[in-house]
Amino acid sequence: MFLQTNDKQFGFWALRRSGESNIGIANRFGISRQAVSRALLLMDEKIETTLREMAHANQIAIEKIDAERGILLGRSVPFQTAAIIFVSEKHGVQVWYEHDGDCGSCQRYTECIELLWDYAIELGVKIEKTAHPTKMAEELFEKIRESM
Repeated sequence: MFLQTNDKQFGFWALRRSGESNIGIANRFGISRQAVSRALLLMDEKIETTLREMAHANQIAIEKIDAERGILLGRSVPFQTAAIIFVSEKHGVQVWYEHDGDCGSCQRYTECIELLWDYAIELGVKIEKTAHPTKMAEELFEKIRESM
């Protein structure tokens, strides 16, 4: 399933994830609270379906899903390592495998730093500043695991 992050329902979902109440979202858009609730229920279903499909496609055994926050925790069957699938407003659906990366020589170094910082900000999770994406990921995803 393709998840459209520019969809109005997704916008409601992102606002709720950032702490906005249903009534606050309704007031912001001039619609009823019931309309917001229905849209969020549909979006939660889309998010969960997307997370499950990504897990299946990447051979990740599911441990926990939080559709309201757009997070799936699991374990990669072929790689035998922890994995997280998450929905980012800015970066879409992402899969991250726990690993010890050689970040200094990786071509995606800057992309990883930006992805992790953006995602931490979206979730309101504070992480230590470091120039090592693997360490950032370990801290961020440990805090996410603890909150689930």
